[in-house]
Amino acid sequence: QVHLVESGGGLVQAGGSLRPPCVASGSMFRFNAMDWYRQAPRKQRELVATITSGGSTNYADSVKGRFIISKDNAKNTVYLQMNRLKLEDTAVYSCDVKWSDAAGRPREDWGQGTQVTVSS
Repeated sequence: QVHLVESGGGLVQAGGSLRPPCVASGSMFRFNAMDWYRQAPRKQRELVATITSGGSTNYADSVKGRFIISKDNAKNTVYLQMNRLKLEDTAVYSCDVKWSDAAGRPREDWGQGTQVTVSS
């Protein structure tokens, strides 16, 4: 099992920036991808950004051009650089990791999330 810990959320004014990290610990036979999701009150969970083992990235249309996902393999950490934050970015942000075990079975683990609140 992989343990994920997010941090770096908080209260920020609209137009500001945050860069929460997601730190992974434990062992993975093969890392496949890591995602950042968010869930706002009374809304469905939304996939925000994905980064693959090869470094390919993908973003939700709502954050494209403002958010950047990146990884530091040496630190087992994935970051979500969030720029030009808007009120509608307020949500709990969680990361998940998709990986494979030695038998080739797909596995997935989640972090507990970090609250991001954008104020006017």
